[in-house]
Amino acid sequence: MSRIVAGKFRGRRLEVPAGNTVRPTSSRMRERVFSILEHGRYPDLAGARVADLFAGSGALGLEALSRGAVSATFVEKSPASIDCIRQNIRALKVDKIATLLTTNAHNLPAAEAPYDIVFMDPPYSKGLVEPTLESLIKAGWINPNSAIICELKSDDGLSLPASLEIIDDRSQGKQRTVFLSLKANS
Repeated sequence: MSRIVAGKFRGRRLEVPAGNTVRPTSSRMRERVFSILEHGRYPDLAGARVADLFAGSGALGLEALSRGAVSATFVEKSPASIDCIRQNIRALKVDKIATLLTTNAHNLPAAEAPYDIVFMDPPYSKGLVEPTLESLIKAGWINPNSAIICELKSDDGLSLPASLEIIDDRSQGKQRTVFLSLKANS
């Protein structure tokens, strides 16, 4: 079971897909990520447009909505996860500010406008990080003011497109969270 950590939906329970195919971001890791976002050089969460790629249960995007984001786009291809995200969106009554795209995160459609914050939690060790980052750039999902937060296995290597740079890199146990942005001259 997972719960919203803070904000207007604090304590609300989130459905999580059954089985071991989804690895929801722990409450502790979500709290850590959002604490870093609130006290750093990142876009302000209040009023932010947020994307949650490899969304699973949608916990990261829903946490962002709870903390003041104005919209969240969830990208997921697993039918079980898609059903779970829909249930969580309905339960929190955020269907007017939440969009669910049922597609591969490494083949994104063109964005109407860039997102302020993009969360990525791909399956570990599957080689999906770099093609997804390239897709974000190509489809116009990010700009130089955007922050990309990517969760990896702590010993996973990270190959970035040339136009991105690491702003912060944190490890906790078997998880690693990397904060990225476009280089200033990109």
